[in-house]
Amino acid sequence: MDFSATYGFDTLQIHAGSRPDPATGARQTPIFQNTAYVFKDADHAAALFNLQEVGYIYSRLTNPTIAVLQERVATLEAGVGGVACSSGHAAQILALFPLMSPGDNIVVSTRLYGGSVTQFTHTIGRFGWKSRFVDFEDLDSIRNAIDDRTKAIFCESVCNPGGYVTDLEAIAEISDMCGIPLVVDNTSATPYLCRPIEFGATLIVHSSTKYLSGNGTSMGGVVVDSGRFDWSADDRFPSLSQPEPAYHGLKFHETFGELAYTLHGHAVGLRDLGMCQAPLNAFITLLGIETLSLRMEKHVSNACTVAEWLENDSRVKSVTYAGLASSPYAERVKQFYPKGAGALFTFAVEGGYDACIKLVDSLRIFSHVANLGDTRSLVIHSASTTHRQLTPEQQAAAGAAPDVVRVSIGIEDPDDLIADLDQALAKAVA
Repeated sequence: MDFSATYGFDTLQIHAGSRPDPATGARQTPIFQNTAYVFKDADHAAALFNLQEVGYIYSRLTNPTIAVLQERVATLEAGVGGVACSSGHAAQILALFPLMSPGDNIVVSTRLYGGSVTQFTHTIGRFGWKSRFVDFEDLDSIRNAIDDRTKAIFCESVCNPGGYVTDLEAIAEISDMCGIPLVVDNTSATPYLCRPIEFGATLIVHSSTKYLSGNGTSMGGVVVDSGRFDWSADDRFPSLSQPEPAYHGLKFHETFGELAYTLHGHAVGLRDLGMCQAPLNAFITLLGIETLSLRMEKHVSNACTVAEWLENDSRVKSVTYAGLASSPYAERVKQFYPKGAGALFTFAVEGGYDACIKLVDSLRIFSHVANLGDTRSLVIHSASTTHRQLTPEQQAAAGAAPDVVRVSIGIEDPDDLIADLDQALAKAVA
């Protein structure tokens, strides 16, 4: 049965990409924990290596367990194909790899996860790529930052850690006018709360480590292609529009159409960068995705309850949760996130940096970890950890000022979470 997008989300999160195993009848996706696959004969092997036939060669490129994950996430995101890799940061490099050449640049939102800011500020420079950071509330600044060497616009849907909500339609309009893809990190929202492709995004990246897995056990990343971008409109993206020397002059877009970007991700990206996902991690992530909608509903409900309590507490200076009626992004939430604004936000504590440190050390239920999207509630002081490498100006722009803590609200009893925050705040501001 073809579990296409005509089915509801709750059905797709369980069935998309999955079939009973033809050899054993096993209903759950097996863990294909192997490296290589036997070819039928020499002609079959040649056809696979020539990209004349789709199949399994080597698990760095393709794996049956990982293939189910790729199809499921792509289906949930309303895309045509996906490439799973080893982490969210790997997904970001893999997403840019077919687009960029030395000297090219991307226009990037200033409101990003600190690790992404570091990756785009320093690491990609080793490839000869450049980033231009822009406040995405200033649409004119985005337009002015784009030139002939700009190959993508990059942003987060709901930003980590500050909860900023990007105006996806406005940014997509700019990317369309300039003929470049819009890449959206949808990790914090998940496709249950928002599908950026429906608002004009070209590519989606996920750290599947977070809400997709939902259990804090499995590293992974996924890149999803909308299949809507014309890679052959001009010569701006030669990896997809021009002859590929490694495949005897094959042109990916001309040959594979809407699947060109996805197949390039496997045949060139994973082949050469080697950032493949482990089959066991893909299996655990698939188990997590089966309950994604149920978990996200509870995450959102708890986040609303906790954020409202924090907003009314005198020991708290401010709360950035976009799901609050007082949020400056409340109208965008209605437009892009009708099911809720996720469960990740920050709040500023009276007493500044020292009070934040005391708060984190005093919490009992909240786990102090550098992660988000777990079933457990998590907390971190971003300025001293995940955003430590940034300048004070970059920290403030990213929503990680010294007096701010980030919380990822889990699916526990909300009264218990509030009681934990109450006792920790009492110690922090004493």
